[in-house]
Amino acid sequence: MAEKLAIRGGTRLIPEGTIKKWPPIDETDKKLVMESLLGANHAFGPNCNAFQEEFAAWNGNKYAITTNSGTAALHMCLVACDCGTGDEVIVPAYSWSSSATCVMQHNSIPVFVDIDFDSMNIDPDKIEQAITSKTKAIIAVHLHGLPAQMDRIMAIAKKHNLKVIEDACQAHGAKFDGKKVGTIGDCAAFSFNQNKCLCAGEGGMFVTDSEEMLEKARALWSFGETITDMKNRDYHVYSMGWMYRNSDLNAAFGRAQLKKLDDYLAYQRESTKHLTELLKDVPYLILPTSPQKCETNGYNYTIRFDLKAMGCEEDASEFRYKIIEALKAEGVETGVWQRFILPAMAVFQAKNGYGKGCPWHCPNAQEVDYSVEQYPMAQKHCDTHTGMTMPLRLPNDLKTVMLMADGFRKVMENIDQIK
Repeated sequence: MAEKLAIRGGTRLIPEGTIKKWPPIDETDKKLVMESLLGANHAFGPNCNAFQEEFAAWNGNKYAITTNSGTAALHMCLVACDCGTGDEVIVPAYSWSSSATCVMQHNSIPVFVDIDFDSMNIDPDKIEQAITSKTKAIIAVHLHGLPAQMDRIMAIAKKHNLKVIEDACQAHGAKFDGKKVGTIGDCAAFSFNQNKCLCAGEGGMFVTDSEEMLEKARALWSFGETITDMKNRDYHVYSMGWMYRNSDLNAAFGRAQLKKLDDYLAYQRESTKHLTELLKDVPYLILPTSPQKCETNGYNYTIRFDLKAMGCEEDASEFRYKIIEALKAEGVETGVWQRFILPAMAVFQAKNGYGKGCPWHCPNAQEVDYSVEQYPMAQKHCDTHTGMTMPLRLPNDLKTVMLMADGFRKVMENIDQIK
């Protein structure tokens, strides 16, 4: 029997206030943050040094530098890999904008490659055709916490003498073939933004096992100086640099959350697995999958709607928003994460990053084609997806997961009420 949807005047399924906020805060957080607040150094202080050491040990890296954002860490990766004016860097056509704008920040040119629809990550089958004599590196984004196909990407990079940068901003603790992301490529970036699995409010981390890359990244991180410790710092600028350092307060919060991260990830893997089981017979849903060798961290549970089966393929994106509106009316906390594929964004279509056509018209650059028709899988994903984070994380529990599944079932089994 049809059940009247809340958006059509029916009873809301999930009570307001059901979903608890992220991240959980306890005495560990309060103790470390208050000690920092009452300490003598609120800039780059002792918690920053400790956070770098503890995160490197947790992830399995030799070196780490804590930054003020994941975007800053990505920029540091570009510099560590010697990407400069006119160099090309391969980037998946669907990701957060920083995965591509970090390339521009050092006068390099992003070259987009379509994604594999099932995994939502860069399609290894399409990488080699994008490589030119200008290609310097590949950015492997582990989107929504699912690792990219790192064995194939590393093999392609080795064949063409390219560097591999891991954009692990969403992927703390995710594993490929048993190895944590951020330990496979030449260097990697993590984010500690509010919604990340490791939240420090804001912040990020650059990691590598190369001492040479460490020093190059560190120079960019601190004004272009090569000596950065306060005791020996000479304040001499040797190259172009930014101020990307983290603060002691953020690092203190990050250290406290790092102590609990393994428990967070274990629950997220359990909750996402449970939700998949609950939704497997719900109509018109394309549920997330994990390819062989890939272990997700459960960062963002991403569903695609089968708009073709609904007969709504021609206005897929518009109808997808109507479904999400109905889900939200029932109390399901879900939404569209990224509304545009990267090459469709104005900055790339106009090829005018920071005036006078740069970096595309800078010396040593060559023509790059950003016709959006080249990226059909990225566009299909973009038009049909919805994502969920907070309901599947602590301090919520599996009862919350069941409610989310009930909400999806109610809407999808009464889809004609939306049509």
